[in-house]
Amino acid sequence: MIRVLIISDFTESFTHRFLAGIVDYSRRKKEPWIIRRMPPSYKAKIGIPGVIRVAKEWEIDAVVGQFDPTDEVELFARNGIVAIAQDYKQRFSSIPNVTGDYIGTGRMAARFFIDRGFRNYGFFGFKDVCWSDERYEGFRREVDAAGFGSAFYSYTLQDIQAVWHYQRYRVREWLQAIPKPIAIMACDDNQGDNLLQACLGSGIRVPEEVSVIGVDNDETLCNLGSTTPLSSIQVDIEDGGYRTAELIERLVADPAAPVEDIVLQPVRIVGRMSTAAFATGDRQILKAILFIHRNVRKKISVTDVMAEAALSRRLLERRFKDVTGKTLYEYITDLKLKDFAEQLQETDEQVIEIALSMGETDTKSISRRFKQIYGCTPLQWRARYRNQKRT
Repeated sequence: MIRVLIISDFTESFTHRFLAGIVDYSRRKKEPWIIRRMPPSYKAKIGIPGVIRVAKEWEIDAVVGQFDPTDEVELFARNGIVAIAQDYKQRFSSIPNVTGDYIGTGRMAARFFIDRGFRNYGFFGFKDVCWSDERYEGFRREVDAAGFGSAFYSYTLQDIQAVWHYQRYRVREWLQAIPKPIAIMACDDNQGDNLLQACLGSGIRVPEEVSVIGVDNDETLCNLGSTTPLSSIQVDIEDGGYRTAELIERLVADPAAPVEDIVLQPVRIVGRMSTAAFATGDRQILKAILFIHRNVRKKISVTDVMAEAALSRRLLERRFKDVTGKTLYEYITDLKLKDFAEQLQETDEQVIEIALSMGETDTKSISRRFKQIYGCTPLQWRARYRNQKRT
C-alpha cells in the first residue's frame, strides 16, 4: 500500500482534476492507496521539517506539493520520502516537477487569435512565475512571427501571492489605454475571470472590443460570467495525475530510479463567448457572428442571421466569407458540431437529448454530419474520450 500526501490549493479545479488522475491509477492496484491532503497555508506555517514530522506520523511514502523556491525539499529524500513538486513559482532541479508545455500553450492561443484576424495582442499574467512567464513567451513568439509584435501590450504587474486579488483600478486603466479590438491571453482561468470582471466594470465590451482566453478550462470559473463565458485551453490534467502516480510507484519501489518531469500538454481550445468575435470593421458581420454564437443551441437559419445583420442573402454571404473564411452554413454547422462534441464529453445525456436541446430534431442528420467531420459516430466519440483513462 502506498501513502501519498498532496499539498495543494483544493479550492481550484486543477487540483481536483489532478487528484482524480492519481485516484484513477491507485484504484487499479491490488491494494488501494491512502491519500492525505494538506493546504499550502499549513505547509507555510509548519515548514518542511513540520511537513516531514506529519508525513512520518501518517507513514507517508510520497509528497506531491506546491513548494516555494526557498523550501528545503532535499530533506524529504534524507527522510526516505519521495517528493514531487507541482509548479507554483519555479521548477526544482533536485526533485521531479509536475510542469507543462507552457510555451506550446501560449502558441496555441496566439494561433487561435491570429486566425481571427487580430492585429493587437495582449497578455495578462503574473510576474516571476514560470508557468505565466513561459505562456507569455510562447504567445509573444507566435505573435512576433505573424508580424504583430509592435502591437503587443502586456500586464504582468501582479504577484502570485495575491492570486485572489487584483488591482482593479490599475487593470482598468490598462484596459482603457490599449488599442481595440484586441486579443488577450490570460495566464490562467483565474486571471481570465479577473480580466472579464474588469472589462465589465469599465464598460468595455467582450468580445467586440476585447477577446479573452484563459488556460485550464475550469468550467466553474469559465461560466461565472453569465453573458460572456470564458474561452479556455484545456490541458491534460487528469492524465498528468495518472502519470504522476506511475512515477510515485516507481520511485517508492526504487528511489534511485531515473527522475523525470511530468509535462502536461495543451489539448484543445474550448471556445465560449469571450472569443466569439473576429477582428473586423464590418459591424454587421460581427453582429451576425455574435448572434450565431449566442444562439448556437437553438435552431438557426440563414434567414435568422439575415434579419439580425439587416443584409440581403447575397451580400451577407459574401461579406461573411470575407471575414471568417467560411460560408454562413459552414460556420453555423461547424460551431454546432463543436458544441455537440463538447456536450458529449462533458455530460451523460443521450445523443437525442443533446440534439433536441440544440434545436436539432433530426438526430440521424446531425449524427451523419458529425461522422463526416470527426470520423466516428457521436457514441464512439464519447467512448474514445472517456477511454483516455488507461486500461
